[in-house]
Amino acid sequence: MQNGLLLTFIGVYLLGTLAVGWWASRRVKTTADFVVAGKRLPLFMASCALFATWFGSETIMGASAEFAQHGLLGVIEDPFGASLCLLLAGLLVARPLYSLNLLTFSDFFRLRFNKAAEITSAVFMVPSYFSWIAAQLVALSIILQSISGLDRSLGVLICTAMVLVYTYIGGMWSVTITDFVQTIAIIIGLVALAADMVWQVGGFEPMAAAAPEGFFQFFPDAKGPDMIGWVAAWMTIGLGSIPQQDVFQRVMAAESERTSVRACYTSSLMYLSIAFLPLLICYCGRMLYPELLEKDTQMMIPAMVMQHSGLGMQILFFGALLSAILSTCSGAMLAPATVMGENLVKPLFKSVSDEQLLRIMRLSVVFVAVITGGMALMRNNIYELVGESSALSLVSLFTPLIAGLYWRRASAMGAIVSMIAGMLVWLAALFLLPEEPAENVSIWLHIPPMLYGFAAGILGMIAGSLLFPERRVDPINSSPLS
Repeated sequence: MQNGLLLTFIGVYLLGTLAVGWWASRRVKTTADFVVAGKRLPLFMASCALFATWFGSETIMGASAEFAQHGLLGVIEDPFGASLCLLLAGLLVARPLYSLNLLTFSDFFRLRFNKAAEITSAVFMVPSYFSWIAAQLVALSIILQSISGLDRSLGVLICTAMVLVYTYIGGMWSVTITDFVQTIAIIIGLVALAADMVWQVGGFEPMAAAAPEGFFQFFPDAKGPDMIGWVAAWMTIGLGSIPQQDVFQRVMAAESERTSVRACYTSSLMYLSIAFLPLLICYCGRMLYPELLEKDTQMMIPAMVMQHSGLGMQILFFGALLSAILSTCSGAMLAPATVMGENLVKPLFKSVSDEQLLRIMRLSVVFVAVITGGMALMRNNIYELVGESSALSLVSLFTPLIAGLYWRRASAMGAIVSMIAGMLVWLAALFLLPEEPAENVSIWLHIPPMLYGFAAGILGMIAGSLLFPERRVDPINSSPLS
């Protein structure tokens, strides 16, 4: 009976989400409406949209599972790295790019470098989202399975179809408005559950006393491999997600340059504080129900809520969880579709009207949904899927973006060499390096593959720019680049 009421609530919630998407679609008249919500978002809505960029399955289920097993050092990547990314987006990207009225990051590569750099960046950017979206679809299917026993494969298909529909019709307006509503649901649900769990364990003093040795250690031991891994964890999302399209669209959707920058800072603070709630919940669950650690730890919080909470708490929690995942998944699905339409398909035609481009972008959403739905059917680990996504953009896109913004001598050839070298070296390191090297082997074998790719990208940028210099106009300052 209780499960039936919970399923009814979830069904109503999902139908409400589709209704919001349909309502938001009435605002979509141009590609700018579809991609950046017409650049009309006030501070709080822009902040909520940025906060919701990653606050999904990775944070509530993936990061909390890592925290339960490995303590604070296991979650440097998220939430700490994710919060760092939003902060750096405000410091480095929002102000110089806002006034250019671009639809995608790859548009900047064309404006700053050339068309070849634009296409290369788009080719690398689009697949960087596939693992991320698949992670959200896996999480949604896990939730349906835990509540109703629904087969996970069928759950993936249902969730893919639902996210596709409201992203297809409403674009960024749909994403933004649902983000605003869902952020409120996330905060209410997680605060209520965290307060209940802390009360059950007897307060913070028993929690501190029950912590295993080193569980709340923030800095690693001074050993080389540990420190290298710690730095890499900060960089994975902290730097790797800066050149991602979903962040860019949310930054550009603000109503002014000042609002854009302030929204980055506000969302960074929101993320860092609210993301600690699922970690707190999981830690309390670790104390109260240690037997759950022996099962799939990604399911720890949902299983705990289903087995040991009343209907009211279940509704609050699963409402928050669905809100977080849906908002992340829809924005992530829209981002590569935008890049495909604007930077890969549009250049194939001599002339494309705004109406035709809007249709191309919507069809690209369908393509992305099919690919990522297929990946979700074959993969199950949320945390690994997310890590793959951010590492790909770190090794290929971060260096040419920052060099294009802040190094006047950066050239198109440097950008292209950087992207290709970073990607090839990263893939080679993934293939050649041992996944878990022994402690007594060379320090070089302990370096994560993405750091090799990152270093190759920097060297490629420097070498390509110095060997193939060019004189172009700075798109930000409208002055010659030499």
